[in-house]
Amino acid sequence: MKSKKINPGRVSVRHAIAVSIFFSLIAGLLPVTVKAQSFPGLTALEGYKTSTYFSPGNDERARVMALRCDNVMKYYSEMLGFAPTFTLLILDPQDWSRFTDFPVYGMPHYSDNKTLIVASQDNEFWKSFVPPADRLPEGLVQGIRDAYSVEGGDISMAAFFDQLVIHELGHAFHLQQGINMQRKWMAELFVNIFLHTYIAENEPELLPALTLFPKMVLAGDRSLLKYTSLADLEERYDEIGQKYPQNYGWYQSRWHYSSAVIYNAGGRRVVADLWNALENRKDDLDDAELARFLSEKVHQSVADVLIKWNE
Repeated sequence: MKSKKINPGRVSVRHAIAVSIFFSLIAGLLPVTVKAQSFPGLTALEGYKTSTYFSPGNDERARVMALRCDNVMKYYSEMLGFAPTFTLLILDPQDWSRFTDFPVYGMPHYSDNKTLIVASQDNEFWKSFVPPADRLPEGLVQGIRDAYSVEGGDISMAAFFDQLVIHELGHAFHLQQGINMQRKWMAELFVNIFLHTYIAENEPELLPALTLFPKMVLAGDRSLLKYTSLADLEERYDEIGQKYPQNYGWYQSRWHYSSAVIYNAGGRRVVADLWNALENRKDDLDDAELARFLSEKVHQSVADVLIKWNE
């Protein structure tokens, strides 16, 4: 299939705006509420363990998403000995505003009442992440075409955004179990390891779509960032998310990248080792203690995220 050419002039402005909006949203700082406990007008999906409701006409997508959630839950509940509860809503643009106040159609999110909401169809928000080709190495541009081309040759980030449901499930696991994650950044690192490990072990064909997005962000000019240390992030988490969303996005992309390094070094067991170590450690650790704890109880590659962050 011939890929559609990425037009840098057409996408550069909307790409920058979209990246800014996206990382504001994933910072978890905008209020989100689900508008109803029941789901009138949605169709209940039968035959899957995940409680799933979807906008009419999206039967096949509902089955695909419910199966992925079923598989993630089975994989990790067996590994970790715990399973959170949640309901999955797969919504078209008309139903989106009926069931969530989340401001942008297309962003997967997890609400306080244990409801995961995803889009039922491709949308302009996903497409807006097509980066300016003239600002990226040519090899990365070709990778983008290979990973994100959709039917008809268009470029869409759907394959990346669909995987963020797993990221959100990772948060459901540690939040509902009440684990002391030690740091805000550790909670984000954990769910990214959780996501990367599942994909690498179960759907490895999706790894390019998962890993190219953070590479696009990290290919940017680091000198433009106001904050870069883990201490900055920990102390100014809300400020960075609210005022410097692209800066926050750089942090998220570092954690995505680190998750790939960690999986390649330690394999699938790192998730369970990190989970068990944190679950059994209730007291708060300083940085030196945390680095030693991660090295001894989990894997050196996890400790290195802290130790080597500023290198």
